Amino acid sequence: MTQPATDPIAITKAIFHQAPFVADIGYELTRVEPGFVETRLTVKKRHCQHHGFVHAGVQATMADHSAGCAATTLLDPGQAVLTAEFKINLLRPAKGDALVCRARVLKPGRTLCVAESDVFAVSDGTETHVSRTVVTLSVVTIPEGG
Repeated sequence: MTQPATDPIAITKAIFHQAPFVADIGYELTRVEPGFVETRLTVKKRHCQHHGFVHAGVQATMADHSAGCAATTLLDPGQAVLTAEFKINLLRPAKGDALVCRARVLKPGRTLCVAESDVFAVSDGTETHVSRTVVTLSVVTIPEGG
């Protein structure tokens, strides 16, 4: 049985890779629940900065997009979220075979949502917490056909 297009979980899954920049980086959606999303990235050389650590921009994009998807799971049909602000704390250099991001909605709202994303570097099956991001998202109405 397929989920109807009005189901926020189904909508989140459908739109995850519609952002060309996000698809180009290579993030995967691994878990979706109401108010929660987990994503994964297999780290390639192109994701790293000059010292071989995963670039802060890769972590920030992962955290931001995952938070937006977590918020999307709680929206009404015809709504979307746009990032209004985010702050990332880079806790330690990110080095590993993969990154995993777990994003959860802290405060849903009619006009603003607040979410938090934790990014972990995975090396030999061990996760190391490398960044935490708090994201404020504006809830907007998407015009018909938009």
